[in-house]
Amino acid sequence: MSLVIYRRGNIWHYRGTIAHRRLRGSTHTADKEIAERIAAKTEATEWKRELYGPEAVLTFSQAVSLYLDAQKSDRFLLKLVSYWKDTLVRSINSGKVRQAAVALYPDASAVTRNRHVIVPTQAVINHAASMDLCRHLKVKRFPVETKAKEPATWEWVQKFMAHANPHLGALCCFMFLTGARISEAVNVRWKDLDLTSGTALIRQSKVRTERKAHMPTVLVEAIGGILSNREPTSKVFKYSSLYSAKWPWRAAVQRAGIKPLTFHSCRHGFATSMLHKGVDPITVAKLGGWKSAQHVFATYGHAMDDETLADRIVEI
Repeated sequence: MSLVIYRRGNIWHYRGTIAHRRLRGSTHTADKEIAERIAAKTEATEWKRELYGPEAVLTFSQAVSLYLDAQKSDRFLLKLVSYWKDTLVRSINSGKVRQAAVALYPDASAVTRNRHVIVPTQAVINHAASMDLCRHLKVKRFPVETKAKEPATWEWVQKFMAHANPHLGALCCFMFLTGARISEAVNVRWKDLDLTSGTALIRQSKVRTERKAHMPTVLVEAIGGILSNREPTSKVFKYSSLYSAKWPWRAAVQRAGIKPLTFHSCRHGFATSMLHKGVDPITVAKLGGWKSAQHVFATYGHAMDDETLADRIVEI
């Protein structure tokens, strides 16, 4: 039975059964001619789905809706939906995704193109593929020149703290001893801390989960030395974002006469120090909020510059 249209108020709706599926919906128009076209298009789409499978009609916009319905992250999706719109997923291939990355971010680095276009596009389509609605998509990423990241050490952190204001010094110490990202650290509120038990609730911005971190005594003391409004919802380290902490950070580094390391060097130093102390990558990943032990080992597993390490094998 074909779809028929009928009026409800001023708006035309359609209903009927196509390929044993009961369909009902609004055309969102008061124009009968346009409503008939919409109903005919809907009917044709359903027959196409029935004859050629869901991949024949699945659009990128629909795949995004399914992705978000599954409570997945919406990071970077706005530009992608605007770009792909109702493009059929089956027509999106590796080459077209790479072209989209260049078109959307013409002056960006390979890292940005990979993160903002290739990764989320793959995630959306492969989620639909997991529902048997289309085929999986593999996209070759743009080559990225990896640079060796230098981790902060406890000695570096101590020198930094000695030449920074209490807020900034405590912020540096917090990132180094908990593995928090700068975006996570500047958003810690007083209600998230328990100075008595030495714990902190960290809302992980990148993976959108929470974790509870242990704060060593030296960190508790550093935070205790901060003189500020301790209302539960007030920020502990006073900085509104990484940008407001950027220049004070550089000034403190210069005063201390130490290497100009970044905020992330503290998180990097947390992982590296843990690994060098013999903590296994799985535990490090859990404590620092990394997605996998493999990522921790590959990114932070630096070799130790000590030719006498073999002596440890026979130490009692």
